[in-house]
Amino acid sequence: MTKWIVFDAMGVIFEEGDDILNRLVPFLQKRGFALDAEYVHAAYRRASLGQISSREFWKSLNLDGEYPTIQNEYLDTCLRLDPHFLDTIQQLSGKFSLAMLSNDIAEWSVRLRRINGLDRIFQITLVSSEVGIRKPDAGIYRILLDRLQAKGEDCIFIDDRIPNLLIAKTLGIIPVWLAKGIPPPDPGIPHRIQNLSELPELIENNFSYT
Repeated sequence: MTKWIVFDAMGVIFEEGDDILNRLVPFLQKRGFALDAEYVHAAYRRASLGQISSREFWKSLNLDGEYPTIQNEYLDTCLRLDPHFLDTIQQLSGKFSLAMLSNDIAEWSVRLRRINGLDRIFQITLVSSEVGIRKPDAGIYRILLDRLQAKGEDCIFIDDRIPNLLIAKTLGIIPVWLAKGIPPPDPGIPHRIQNLSELPELIENNFSYT
């Protein structure tokens, strides 16, 4: 029996898949901060691995004087929930336990969950900076299964990135690719949806609730 539905954050729960390059960098540039996109992304990656704190991330951009105001403004205004997310959750709640697995900075994730009411939705959240491992490293999936106290086959995992899904599959986790209009390659992922509204039907047709 599938007991857990596990959601990626960016590109699944939230509309934007690459929030740093497509949201944060333009946000900073509009405010007159001329920063190299790849440098910002590299600094974010360090923070999302727990190697530097959120404050140190902004300091590495020479914006520590703007912290935490600039961080809060970005998180509060630039990241929107996927338009199908809440309705999908309403259909799944009570039938499954729900979890979130995210590559992110813990402080950012806490705020995003609070302002969007996500802690009322998810029984378990696992954020990469808390454990020092990012998807698609297999270690973060092992930690997830331990926290869920579940076997891989007891979990469905929805992500928009194929490498993350392929590693999850090696641990027995059932992968679902949120393709969002991407032409279908042959990634070895058995289940694919175009948007989250298709998820409840896919689960109903393929997995037992009991």
